[in-house]
Formats: sequence, C-alpha cells, structure tokens
Amino acid sequence: MTTDRTDRAALGAFLRSRRDRLTPARAGMAAFPGPRRVPGLRKEELAVLAGLSPDHYSRLEQGRQHTVTDEVLHALSRALQLDEVERAYLRDLAAPASARRWAPREVPQRADPGMLRLMGALDHVPTLLLGRRSEVLARNGLLTTVLGADMEPGSSFVRWLFLDPTARTRITNWADFAAASVGALRYEVGQHPDDRRLADLVIDLRSADEDVAHWWDDQRVTFRTSLTKQIAHPTAGPLTFGIESVVGPHDPHQRLVVYTVEPGSPTAAVLPMLASWATEGARG
Repeated sequence: MTTDRTDRAALGAFLRSRRDRLTPARAGMAAFPGPRRVPGLRKEELAVLAGLSPDHYSRLEQGRQHTVTDEVLHALSRALQLDEVERAYLRDLAAPASARRWAPREVPQRADPGMLRLMGALDHVPTLLLGRRSEVLARNGLLTTVLGADMEPGSSFVRWLFLDPTARTRITNWADFAAASVGALRYEVGQHPDDRRLADLVIDLRSADEDVAHWWDDQRVTFRTSLTKQIAHPTAGPLTFGIESVVGPHDPHQRLVVYTVEPGSPTAAVLPMLASWATEGARG
C-alpha cells in the first residue's frame, strides 16, 4: 500500500524529469542570470512560468505539499508543455492517497466475450487481448506463429518482451517497442499505485533488464501508442505491422492489440500462408 509520502515523492520525481527536459529557450523565456547547474529549467524559472511562488513549487518537487489543486496542475501542465498522456499521469500522481485505498478487491481477469467475438472477426491478422499488468487473456494462432511464442492465457506479455531473448531477435525494432511498453507500465502504475503485483512486476523487470531500468528512470509515460513493429520471421522473412489498440466498452483495462497490415504489401501477401501454418499447428 502506498503512503502519502511515497505518492508525493513520485510526483516530485516526475516534475523534476519534465523540468530537466525543457530549456528556457524552448519554454519561450529568457534564462535567469547566473551559472546553470541543471540541464533544463531552474525551479525558479518554472515557478514563474506556472504562476507559482518559488517556495510553493519547491514544496511540490520536494514532496512537502500535501494537497495540489486542479488550478496548480493545469498551470504546471501548461508550463511544462505536457501532452495529454503526461497530464493524465500527473493528475493520477497528485490524487490524494486516501482517495485510492478503498478500491474493491480485484477479481480474476476474464476475457470479455464481446472482445473475443471481435477477435474472431479479425482472425486474418494477429490479435492479442491484454488485461491488467499486460496479462494475456486471449490470442489467436496467427499471433503465436508471427511472434514464435505460445502466449498462453495467464502469461505475461511484458515478461516475454523483456525476459525472453527471442523477443529481441524476432522484433527487429525491439528498442522502440520496448521503451513504449515501459512508458505504458508507468502510466498504469500512476492509475493503480496500490497494485502490489504491478509494483512487483516493475521491480522484477528493472532488476533483470538494464534497459527497463534506464527507461523507467527516464520517467517517460505512454498510453497505447500506435507503433510500427518489424518482425524477422525465420521462414516468411521480414514482416511489417502497424500495432493498434482497441479498448472494450465494459472493461477499460482490457485492450485488444491488432497487428494491421498495408493492403498489397509483402506482409499482406504472406499472411495467408502464415495463417495456414497456424491452423495446421492448432490441428496438430
């Protein structure tokens, strides 16, 4: 369970990281005189941009400000030039811990029937249904053929992505995709700071993979970003997919990941062959 102190520490760390990436020139202001010891804005410069007193902003960044108003969050988001995902994450971090501790007990995750029907209609392309903590709820045979991994329901997609060496060889632009996955984990932690299993997952991944540790410390936040995934298939050759996510109407924590293809592309031409292999493998 999180405490108000750990909540505010996370808020301060995120504010520092966004302040460090924004220079005075990019912020549209003249730099304050004197030697600079930070890569981006000074605290005092950000305070001026946000219309806050330097002391007020220092208390926020040091975790000593227990309440943060919507007006202050809006001012900080504007001054730091946050995108919509970062703004939502900042709001989650600033929410009082006491307001989040009485969430109902989580029940075992089950694939939404409507999402399963949608998967059936999209069986000509690889699809994957994920739940909380990137737990695999369902996948079709074409996905396992493309990725070369079983992805059994109940397994962890992110554990495969970071801990299975074949993921790095199968996904040729692995770093781009993996960095976005770490950003999505951070976004989920902001939404569910008291999820012990999620916290343990992050700890495990950070300790097992230095790339995860680096991206986590970078404070990047993403949310179901559309990406291009390049696959090196040992038999079918190079494949290119556009990755899109669909959120169901009944459970916002479930997302259907669809591997889309350009009509007439080499990948589209080879997919029917891969689908036949997936069908034969299921029968076998």
